[in-house]
Amino acid sequence: MEIKRKARGWFLSFFREIFVYHNSSLEFRAKLLAAIIGSNKVITDCEKELLLKVAQDTYPDDTARVDVLVNTTKEFVDKIIDDDGLNVNELIISINQDLKEVKRFHEKIEIEQLKKFLVCVDDEETHIRQVRIIEYLENSMENFNKIR
Repeated sequence: MEIKRKARGWFLSFFREIFVYHNSSLEFRAKLLAAIIGSNKVITDCEKELLLKVAQDTYPDDTARVDVLVNTTKEFVDKIIDDDGLNVNELIISINQDLKEVKRFHEKIEIEQLKKFLVCVDDEETHIRQVRIIEYLENSMENFNKIR
């Protein structure tokens, strides 16, 4: 049963633009999570567990969306780690562009979920990068709320 679920999750992730309702919202959430996880340059077991928990909290009644969010996030993180045409700075630029284009995405930023990942790193430099990403997102939300 688990193999079938993973295969379905992979399939939906691969074809998410076609088969996943509100794909852009899910992909935006994946970018947020990938920015935090990817700044670590490795996916730790702690981050994997938290990613699954965050996905389940975000989509409590939809295991398919949970799988797609996890797979999409890992896809972004793998590109960052493998230096495969994506780095954290480019991802932040993409997030910023998404926020400018789709105002409702500001509501998708859940700072407390992102802060949970801070406990998974031992490296001070990585921790500082993650905190700065979170601060940037907090400032973005504050600025959006001021002009709203």
